[in-house]
Amino acid sequence: MRGLFAVAAAVFSAAAWAQSMPTAVPVDPTAKTVPAEPTAADEVARLLRERKPEDAIKRADAELAKNPRNAQVRFMRAVALTDLKRTAEAIAAFEALNAEFPELPEPYNNLAVLLAADGKYEPARVLLLRSLDAQPGYTTALENLGDLYIAMAADAYQRANARNPNDRVVQAKLALARDTGSKLRAIK
Repeated sequence: MRGLFAVAAAVFSAAAWAQSMPTAVPVDPTAKTVPAEPTAADEVARLLRERKPEDAIKRADAELAKNPRNAQVRFMRAVALTDLKRTAEAIAAFEALNAEFPELPEPYNNLAVLLAADGKYEPARVLLLRSLDAQPGYTTALENLGDLYIAMAADAYQRANARNPNDRVVQAKLALARDTGSKLRAIK
């Protein structure tokens, strides 16, 4: 989902979610190399890349039945819900991730995107700031915060224009904010 706001990629940094993943078994360096079987997270990520969100949810559910604290799979499941436009379920999933894993920036970001798309700008702003508290250099959240501020500006100018429709300065600012938002949405 790209547009005015960017969602986090389906896979996030290993350091942040490592506590939810099983530890690796040491490998015998003298043994012949055998390709590792894909993990559940790998399979869910592949299904998302292939644009098969229903299948991704099924695979995620199977993994989460065994390992309900797998933050990465839970995150990707929420992304799949977003892809399917099951917004209420995606919001609940991101909220649960934020409550259980407050150190992860991506669920805050993605929840903010969903709320901003619904015009809930202030809660989205708070979530983006939490995402940046968790990871100050998180580029996607910084980008989304900039996009959000432009959307908030356009909204404020629209309200000012409704109160005083003859104010040419407000009209010019509204037009500029809308034009900027439109140009941002056009960037792929």
